[in-house]
Amino acid sequence: MAQSTRATPAQEPWNDPHAQPYIRIENVTKKFGAFVAVNNVSLNIYQNEFFCLLGGSGCGKSTLLRMLAGFDSPTSGKIYIDGTDMEGTAPYDRPVNMMFQSYALFPHMTVESNIAFGLKQDRISKTQTTQRVQDILELVQLSPFAQRRPHQLSGGQRQRVALARALVKQPKLLLLDEPLAALDKKLREETQFELVNIQEQTGVTFMVVTHDQEEAMTLSSRIGVMNAGEIVQTGTPTEIYEYPGSRFVADFIGSVNIFEGRITEDEADHVRIDSEEAGCSLYIDHGVTTTSGAKVWFAVRPEKIAISRDKSDADENCTSGTVQEIAYMGDLSIYHVELESGKRVRVTMPNLVRGVSDAITWDEQVYLSWRPSSGVVLMA
Repeated sequence: MAQSTRATPAQEPWNDPHAQPYIRIENVTKKFGAFVAVNNVSLNIYQNEFFCLLGGSGCGKSTLLRMLAGFDSPTSGKIYIDGTDMEGTAPYDRPVNMMFQSYALFPHMTVESNIAFGLKQDRISKTQTTQRVQDILELVQLSPFAQRRPHQLSGGQRQRVALARALVKQPKLLLLDEPLAALDKKLREETQFELVNIQEQTGVTFMVVTHDQEEAMTLSSRIGVMNAGEIVQTGTPTEIYEYPGSRFVADFIGSVNIFEGRITEDEADHVRIDSEEAGCSLYIDHGVTTTSGAKVWFAVRPEKIAISRDKSDADENCTSGTVQEIAYMGDLSIYHVELESGKRVRVTMPNLVRGVSDAITWDEQVYLSWRPSSGVVLMA
């Protein structure tokens, strides 16, 4: 088995000023009449990356993917793949293959024939076609199903056939449009790891479009978050989750509590915020370089908040409220706590012990607290 292509922090090409991007998207705009679907997007993607474009419906992510594939042309801007300008290059002449959400398998063909179809169209020799199909069937663990037809397969197996058909042509870049959307939750979670393993073994650069935050976090080496035709933040899953660059990103990725406030003290190593919404003074262990009195927002994830019947010793980062809702999810419990300001705060606690008899319950008065390093200050 090939070694993992996942970059370690010391190998991350996007942090190397001398690394050459495999895909360069330069100031690309796509208009449909007066509607701007993609607005002046620039993006670098590196060889062997598993890059995810993440965003809601209508944000422009699929349009950007179609321009990479050659199905749509940019209104302005340039797209380079492996150093070659793609302007005027037809989809079938690009070193790209695309896996569609619908899978688009031929129902009358066997699995083996579906996978071999593209190679036959390219007039690859019969011997080479047979070998490449056998190799890819083994990679996606479908060798025993080679003679079955699509209707005889499960959803997950059909997904792997579509993936095999796309990979067998050995593209430099594989584009995947919502590849797991048709699968149920449990199968989708299992297939995410299979997809990562296949990408690592083949070394092909993957670019996937998804609206599913959890899917993007699981699959990708980096994520580009899109909104209204623009990429608003690019980073590793950890960077996007822990250090969102805006309220939109913080709110879009996972669950978050956001408190409005004003800066009362801003130093190089800390900042203090007065927040009526939070009902307490907020102390954060990093500066933000802004003026005193500036309006800001403080974001803290639910799992980073402690909930207790007892008040914390700290005067800052500690507030109180009443438990309004509780959701038991098995591995964790979710608490909705209403503060005196009327702000509702979401807190999650792992259920580490079975059957806790004195667990916090509805209508209890509780205290919420968090560490100075737990949250992030957002300027917009």
